[in-house]
Amino acid sequence: MDKVSEDKPHRSLPLVSVERRIKERWIVVLLAVAAAALYAFSLTVPWWHFTLFAPQYPKGLNLVISLTGISGDVHEVNMLNHYIGMGHIDDAAIFERQMAAYGVGALGVGAILVALAVGKKLSPLMVLLGLSFPVGFLADSVYWLYRFGHDLDPKAPLRMKVFTPQMFGEGVIGQFRTIATPELGFFLALAGVVCLGVALVLRRRICGSCGRAPQCRAVCTSLLIGPRAGLPKAAP
Repeated sequence: MDKVSEDKPHRSLPLVSVERRIKERWIVVLLAVAAAALYAFSLTVPWWHFTLFAPQYPKGLNLVISLTGISGDVHEVNMLNHYIGMGHIDDAAIFERQMAAYGVGALGVGAILVALAVGKKLSPLMVLLGLSFPVGFLADSVYWLYRFGHDLDPKAPLRMKVFTPQMFGEGVIGQFRTIATPELGFFLALAGVVCLGVALVLRRRICGSCGRAPQCRAVCTSLLIGPRAGLPKAAP
């Protein structure tokens, strides 16, 4: 109680209010850690599922896309693609798959550092950083789908018009009906964004009542949970 009474910004606040503010700061950090954990877990599970149906494949052919590889009926799909001059599916996004673990690790560490270190004006970077993960995956996937459907070998046995396979829902490619749906990994990434969104709302409220708010710039000098977090700078 003596320690609380010595801090001028907290003199008029009951101990419960001070403790609540400290807890809120730790909740922001824990939410950032939870987002990083969700992103890491998404490395181990599928992100997208493609199913292709045709008269000769009534049960369908399946392609399961994860951040580190492609599984399912890859060989059969590659054989079919050969006839229309389409490249091998497993040749897509090789660099992205090789760098996935490093990228996810950097993203998780970055989310925690941003939650701790940025000032109020830059706090939206938490959500923007988190959004870059699922949005980046979608953008890269659409790029490769477009590339595979447009870079067709003109010498292929079968000629067909260029196309872009569906990323969501049902589509038709020649005699094949395709169904594309997101899997657990994508939803884990979205859950991480939600965690960072909640952390942002809470952090902005914390920053609004912080004793250092008038001097706050790009960096939080107390690192959000430092020993003098929330207290104004000492007079020179």
